[in-house]
Amino acid sequence: MNLRELEAKLENLDTQARTRIAEARTLDQLRGLVSRLVGRKGELGRLIAAIPQYAPQDRKEAGQLINAVKTRLAELFAEAESRLKSSDVEAERRAGEAFDPTTPVPARQLGSVHPVTAVQWEVEDLFERLGFAVVTGPEMETEYYNFEALNIPEWHPARDMQDTFWLTNGMLLRTHTSPCQVRAMERFGPPLRVIAPGRCFRYETVDASHENTFHQVEGLMIDRDISVANLIAIMKLLLREIFRQDVRIRLRPGYFPFVEPGFELDMSCRICDGRGCQTCKQSGWIEILPCGMVHPNVLRFGGIDPHEYTGFAFGLGLTRLAMMKYGVRDIRVFNSGDIRALVSPEKLTGPAIIGD
Repeated sequence: MNLRELEAKLENLDTQARTRIAEARTLDQLRGLVSRLVGRKGELGRLIAAIPQYAPQDRKEAGQLINAVKTRLAELFAEAESRLKSSDVEAERRAGEAFDPTTPVPARQLGSVHPVTAVQWEVEDLFERLGFAVVTGPEMETEYYNFEALNIPEWHPARDMQDTFWLTNGMLLRTHTSPCQVRAMERFGPPLRVIAPGRCFRYETVDASHENTFHQVEGLMIDRDISVANLIAIMKLLLREIFRQDVRIRLRPGYFPFVEPGFELDMSCRICDGRGCQTCKQSGWIEILPCGMVHPNVLRFGGIDPHEYTGFAFGLGLTRLAMMKYGVRDIRVFNSGDIRALVSPEKLTGPAIIGD
């Protein structure tokens, strides 16, 4: 699709949206329109997700065109919501005059979004606003994408660091969402901004801060003259937006074969406020964001010239991030099946979910 086609689509979407908004008679109808038109999986969301497919020189203008329509529609939705709320108040007043207080209350099923899913949505929303596209990849992965294309050949000792579930068909359960890095580089080429949220698997001992099934979001930014300063700025912004305040962090050297240099970005444990507890193993810190500059070999595997482009990558532990955001002391709560974890997970601990 070129910019002219995008303008035509946006004009048609704008016209249809105005008509549908004007026809909405209830708040539920209006909210359904919001989801279908400007939601992440709606018509406008699909156009945003397609921005990486444009020619590099057209992506900025494409984003500006889409954002202009998104802003106009947001104003229209706000006006319509105000109008419908006023009419609903009047309707409720009239209905109240005939209200029978002896009528039995209808049974309602209550539900909630899983804490990890809620955090994932927040992360996706933040990075979409920064111009990143959300991509996915298979959970049953090939050895090439999970290891070799990430600068981890068969003989490399780093394979022992990731206790892998090997399958009888010769494939494996991905140990991280990093395989999406190379797949995205192959598909889109530079410049590139993507995040890849998803579930990962490692055959390791389960404790208060480790699970064999966990959620992660991989982030990748490639362009000319990307530096460590860009990486640190994005990481600080991410944590500040998620926790709605500045977060105390530390950056220390870390070894990962697919980045050079590599770092471990830790945040102060919010369970004990940095004093030391079972969750942080009495250290006061939680490993939250392994990151670094993309290794030249990984760029080559993705078909990108490392002499022309640089980039950074990070692997954010969504499950641990949810622990810190909601004050959950034990990572096993999230996969426990205990329905209380959807209502007040911060009140549950590992031992409590077994015999409580």
